[in-house]
Amino acid sequence: MNGNRYLLDTNAIVFLLRQKNSKLNNILYNAEWIGVSVISCLEFLIFPELSDADKSIFDKFLNRVEIVNLDYEDENLITTIITLRKKYSIKLPDAIIAGSAYNFSATLITGDKQLFKINEIETCSY
Repeated sequence: MNGNRYLLDTNAIVFLLRQKNSKLNNILYNAEWIGVSVISCLEFLIFPELSDADKSIFDKFLNRVEIVNLDYEDENLITTIITLRKKYSIKLPDAIIAGSAYNFSATLITGDKQLFKINEIETCSY
């Protein structure tokens, strides 16, 4: 895995957008590629307390990263998601996000301790 490629899960996105000077900012500063799963986008947008200001900041953030879509015709991604879901008994959204990190050879930035047990991907906490 390339140490300069990162995929952020939903909690990492929330943390990044709320913190000014954080370890996460330092990690991402020299990133070659930063992505977020479409699943994380949806999870962020359904937060009950999401304000118009939060949505505006999120939209600006999305313009600076790549949104990783879920495409059923991407056999490698679908197979990876299914394998991770079955092997680690994780929730489907987590399997989609982890599978996306795997397929994009990216380190998954997460605060979810359950995802740190996935041997197929590199993980990093913030």
